[in-house]
Amino acid sequence: MNDIIEMRKRAGELRDIINYHNKKYYENDEPEIEDFEYDRLLHELIAIEEKYPEIVTADSPTHRVGGKADSQFTPVEHIVPMESLQDGFGEEDVLAFDQRVRAVIPDPTYIVEPKIDGLSVSLEYENGLLLRGSTRGDGRVGEDVTANIRTIRSIPLKIDTDLPLLEVRGEVYMPREVFLALVAEQELNGEKTFKNPRNAAAGSLRQKNPKITSKRKLDIFTFNIQRIEGKVLTSHKQSLDFIKELGFNTVPFYTQCSTIESALAEIRRIGEIRGTLPFDIDGAVIKVDDFSQREQLGSTSKFPKWALAYKYPPEEKETTLLDVEINVGRTGVLTPTGIFEPTLLAGTTVSRATLHNQDFIDEKGICIGDRVIIRKAGDIIPEVLSVVSHGENAVPYRIPDICPSCGGKVTREEGEAALRCCNPDCPNQLLRNLIHFCSRDAMDIEGMGTAVLETFVNEGMIKTAADIYTLDRDKIASIERMGEKSADNLIAAAEKSKKNDLARLIYALGIRHIGQKAGKLLAEHFGTMDKLIAATTEEIAEIEGFGLIMAESVTDFFSHPESIKLIEDLKALGINMESQKEIVDMRFEGMTFVLTGTLSTYTRSEATKIIEAFGGKASSSVSKKTTYVLAGEDAGSKLKKANDLGVTVISEEEFAKLITN
Repeated sequence: MNDIIEMRKRAGELRDIINYHNKKYYENDEPEIEDFEYDRLLHELIAIEEKYPEIVTADSPTHRVGGKADSQFTPVEHIVPMESLQDGFGEEDVLAFDQRVRAVIPDPTYIVEPKIDGLSVSLEYENGLLLRGSTRGDGRVGEDVTANIRTIRSIPLKIDTDLPLLEVRGEVYMPREVFLALVAEQELNGEKTFKNPRNAAAGSLRQKNPKITSKRKLDIFTFNIQRIEGKVLTSHKQSLDFIKELGFNTVPFYTQCSTIESALAEIRRIGEIRGTLPFDIDGAVIKVDDFSQREQLGSTSKFPKWALAYKYPPEEKETTLLDVEINVGRTGVLTPTGIFEPTLLAGTTVSRATLHNQDFIDEKGICIGDRVIIRKAGDIIPEVLSVVSHGENAVPYRIPDICPSCGGKVTREEGEAALRCCNPDCPNQLLRNLIHFCSRDAMDIEGMGTAVLETFVNEGMIKTAADIYTLDRDKIASIERMGEKSADNLIAAAEKSKKNDLARLIYALGIRHIGQKAGKLLAEHFGTMDKLIAATTEEIAEIEGFGLIMAESVTDFFSHPESIKLIEDLKALGINMESQKEIVDMRFEGMTFVLTGTLSTYTRSEATKIIEAFGGKASSSVSKKTTYVLAGEDAGSKLKKANDLGVTVISEEEFAKLITN
């Protein structure tokens, strides 16, 4: 009796933990634990429920694949469920799987393939044309992400076939090289970084704006036919060969194995090379090849009996922490990086790993000279797991209270883990600030990229953003690999940026907590840079969408003499300091519009500008205060919410009448 009580209690704890991590992983795209740790928790719960079936609950996560359709996308019900796979963690699990198969099928042939770590999707084609792309969701209901799927160049929009219907399952992923470049860019901009490529792929595919998805350079490997009409296929290998002929990217290699020993050998081989692959895998999959044999084996309520996902344990190594290096980011954040004795880990040599912040260092008790355990989070980012032993005379490491770059004061704001340099003239922040200033969403100075700006800073040609507009043509042309044409193009691009709207300039200044949208609100509310500088914290905080922290960031920025001097220098050089928002009339004054679905007459950006030109406001969410919902084709949850709240829904034709009358 006591055993059942204890197991019931433990099962309840496990369900709560697993449901929490399901939400973080599938719905928020912010996993907090490694897949291996998650799988261990899930299998502990499965073992308890199998031993004590009387304590199984109807809502147990063991009944579900995991995840729910996000409300921002239209739900898609999968005609053929997108099943999950049973996991195995050792060769004994593979051998046990083989025994279960052979109890029904005496002489099976297996296919072994890498298990791509990404976001599972379905691609539906009718008469050769891509009809719809959707996420797996909970395996039965997913999300319609067709607009974003179309931005992935390796997905064919049309296939050369007369088949009336074909549904293919695949895994959308982010190549390692693309992931590392994205993380470097996020770090440079002081943004929160993605934890691993799977996290990055999921977050990118589920963007509301397909243009953002397109920039993320996602890719796909297809690995299964869900439905097909007009052709009979008898085996998994045959189906993979077939979709490969149609132009799909299939899993990069798949091996047919006639014995379980050869299947195990292939699983070991994949494990040995996984660190050298240009994409992330989280295991290998062994499947029965013959489709008729699969039917004989069938499925449980949770997964098919004809396949097993073998999960590789994360590789961990012991090494010595030799030193700690402090890097200063664009927003002044001091980030400690551990320098280690070089160690071969998951296929590559590791000698550096982030130590995050002082709280992380204190929690682990890290000292220089320690023997530590490191691993690669998601097989990509090196991280410290724990301290094995301290060196002789070990002293807990403390991040210095002065900036290592400029010697300026370092502070830690309440509620933050990061230490931050307060000096806006800090040399280490200069390059990052300049990169942000020239970026596409800020002043959009074409050609003024990271390498070029780094050269100009190293040559002493740029010390503030104002210097961009006084660059000497001949000096630029004299720099190796630049030349006269490059010099002319850069100067022309800088000159063109002088006419940008005030909103771009505000965003380009890199004021903490002030993004593009906030910059636009400030420009529209105050109209000129002078009025913004003169505004009080209270006046800024009154703007809808602003809070006290954002308002304080703005007034704090303009309280520094260096900031005012930069503005005065830019003004003297002819940079526009006024909002260029064009107001035709105020017919939409006090009105709020929400755009949903695909508009055929305008882009969303164009429709938003029209609404604002008539004094209205465009919002991203529907509420009782919404005046109109402008609905295009395939409008989803926002349209439903508008109908539920009784908000007026208008078509593009009705919108056209409103703006022409």
